[in-house]
Amino acid sequence: MPGTLPEPFAAWFAAQGWSPRPHQLAMIDAADVGDSVLLIAPTGGGKTLAGFLPSLIDLAASPRPGLHTLYVSPLKALATDIARNLTRPVQDMGLPITIESRTGDTPANRRARQKATPPNILLTTPESLAVLVSLPDAFDFFGGLRCLVMDEVHALAGTKRGDQLALCAARLSRIAPALRRVGLSATVAHPDAIQAYAGAARRIEVADGAPPELSMTLPAGKLSWAGHMGLEAAPQVMALIKQAGMTIVFVNTRAQAELMFQALWKLNDATLPIALHHGSLEVEQRRKVEAAMAAGTLKAVVATSSLDLGIDWGGVDQVIQVGAPKGVSRLLQRVGRANHRMDEPSRAILVPANRFEVLECEAGILGVAARELDGDPPRPGGYDVLAQHLLGLACSAPFLPDDVYTEVTSSEPYRHLSRKDFDDVLDFVEHGGYALRAYDQWKKLFRDSEGRMHVRGARVAAMHRMNIGTIVEAPVMKVRLAGKRGLGPYLGEIEEYFVNMLRPGDTFMFAGRLLRFIRIHETAVECMEGGDGEPMVPAYEGGRLPLTTNLADRVRALLQSPDKWDLFPEQVQEWLRLQRGVSRLPGQGDLLVETFPRGDRWYLVAYCFEGRNAHQTLGMLVTRRMERAGFVPLGFVATDYVLGIWSANQPLNVARLFDRDMLGDDLESWLAESSMLKRTFRTVAVIAGLIQRNHPGAEKTRKQVTVNSDLIYDVLRRHQPDHILLRATRADAATGLTDVGRIAGMLERVHGRIVHMVLSRVSPLAVPVLLEIGRESVRSDANEDALLAEAEAIIAEATGQAEPPPLRPHGPPPVHRANQQRRSATRQRSGALITRRQPDLFS
Repeated sequence: MPGTLPEPFAAWFAAQGWSPRPHQLAMIDAADVGDSVLLIAPTGGGKTLAGFLPSLIDLAASPRPGLHTLYVSPLKALATDIARNLTRPVQDMGLPITIESRTGDTPANRRARQKATPPNILLTTPESLAVLVSLPDAFDFFGGLRCLVMDEVHALAGTKRGDQLALCAARLSRIAPALRRVGLSATVAHPDAIQAYAGAARRIEVADGAPPELSMTLPAGKLSWAGHMGLEAAPQVMALIKQAGMTIVFVNTRAQAELMFQALWKLNDATLPIALHHGSLEVEQRRKVEAAMAAGTLKAVVATSSLDLGIDWGGVDQVIQVGAPKGVSRLLQRVGRANHRMDEPSRAILVPANRFEVLECEAGILGVAARELDGDPPRPGGYDVLAQHLLGLACSAPFLPDDVYTEVTSSEPYRHLSRKDFDDVLDFVEHGGYALRAYDQWKKLFRDSEGRMHVRGARVAAMHRMNIGTIVEAPVMKVRLAGKRGLGPYLGEIEEYFVNMLRPGDTFMFAGRLLRFIRIHETAVECMEGGDGEPMVPAYEGGRLPLTTNLADRVRALLQSPDKWDLFPEQVQEWLRLQRGVSRLPGQGDLLVETFPRGDRWYLVAYCFEGRNAHQTLGMLVTRRMERAGFVPLGFVATDYVLGIWSANQPLNVARLFDRDMLGDDLESWLAESSMLKRTFRTVAVIAGLIQRNHPGAEKTRKQVTVNSDLIYDVLRRHQPDHILLRATRADAATGLTDVGRIAGMLERVHGRIVHMVLSRVSPLAVPVLLEIGRESVRSDANEDALLAEAEAIIAEATGQAEPPPLRPHGPPPVHRANQQRRSATRQRSGALITRRQPDLFS
């Protein structure tokens, strides 16, 4: 009967002391008429159970063998957690329903068993689903599928993994035409777009639960001017942990997780059970932590985004966010890990690491209170993902291009894909495209006499399955513990480039341990516990998320609202008052640029608030213009908030440097030689299958992948500049590493509204970026005393407690070709060094 729970479900709910929520009953009603649904419900509202209830009811009423419901999660840990939580009611009610998970961590023997005897409910990830779709028996395996559940759908839509899932969902609908889709999400900034992505006929939205309780805690003493680790606040974090039951301490990078865990452990006199969780740790260690959290035996866990999404840790009392949140939606997602109950407020404490982060944290708190979710709407699907998918379809069975074009364009990310673009992608998969078709290694498909596309042999299919996925990380190496009795367990993975910097005897922190590097043996990094000297910390490319546009707008608004400054601690209020006295504050609709001399350099600081990636690209473009103007730029630093450039000569006509026409010839000439665009192409090439990183028995090194992709990139630019993968690269550049789209929006917004302040000394607001510049230049000399002295001098000058050092004028160096090349190399090297090395210790 519609609107009610059948037995034994009604009795099970009553035994838990629950009543079914209206949205859970509405999901049952939708399933009864075969409607696909997007459910948007607050954390703790029982949306995951709501997504599965119709399937459980159907299977309980009509038991049957084979796969009935497929659940797809963006996280392996989430799939494992849902499997555990779903098994309990099934066992309690004695239902004849089988539930299993399948991810990259699933043993081969279990995967083989699942193929032979599929469970009723299978929980997986987009990558594992793509592998299943590519198998010859995909039509048999998925033929009886009735429901596809896509969890945390907002985290997938608009990403390459989301494109992969959408294409697989279109294939599943082709295999099982009666398939019903369910999208689940707690935070959605663009509900119409997410509903279209999920392929849902209707949307069920649940009113917000109890508003979260957010506060801010600062380290004792003076608040840092710069730095992003927040280690000074470890004593305060430890005190908060002691006062609560279970705490998740969220940080923004894996390097920060290692450092914060060590800082807390040094303060852990009571030896409280505190754990570490991030994506580079060995699977077994992560599973042990997750099991301990579920059992309630941990006091705290330090985690990255590996625990961001929907995992049901009902016993978590509070969340501590160390470092700025970077976005309102991201903050809400993390806050929702506490209490995980819809009717009770989640409790979270934000711990900013520096003064700018205080502004961002306060803006985040206000954004959560206003429920202003951020994030861009989903972008169109990527050509590289489509290329991978087309090869996967051919690996499963031959296909007609017309049929597959219809199937692909039924998915939302590719709804507006032109037939020409589709054919260009298919041509690339078939033979590499015009510029590469002479090489047999890129011939992967062939056409029969009826026009059907076939895969060129079992070896091509096997290589494809080994390289399925859209997460392209730097090559990694296993870390293995060694001891007096021989080799011990694996601890996890670190990136190859970090290993290349280690010498025998060097110490580094990983997996919550202090390790001493011994050697590289075969494909493993062997190390022992302990060691002397200052330890290094592995950093991971792509680990940082940029400041969202919505949060940046809120920060600018706060700066222009002195009546709200009482929200800030006194140190921050004084900082802003000093800035207003010696210069001005960044406006909401303009771009403040300060220039001032110090020593033998001139500094230019632009308060863009557009995020690190956009500022990195902007720094490259502006320094090109400065070089042409004879200002002799020497380097730059890009943070989430500002762009800082230092030069030999005084920058003049600053508004011209930031004119929107830089996105014309300047951008094109920079992109033509940019290592960033080559890095973007490298990712596209790996996803599309042009570069196959994984081979039987071996994995290509970072250097091999780079050399191969760079050579192909140059060939395509010369001989086929409109190649589909170059078009994919340029599209990715607009929002990825280069973030050109965000720069364009900023330059358009501030056109004619550049405010240039020529100062005689560093301003208070510029102190953080000058400290970052000083930290980078001093670090090469390993001279911490010099760094501290320089920092104290800069702060004293900015606050009017000391005079700046006199400008030591000098004429520009003779301009000839050798000097121009040297200066250009210095600029590029400096920008890359700061961007690459900064996250190791200061982000």
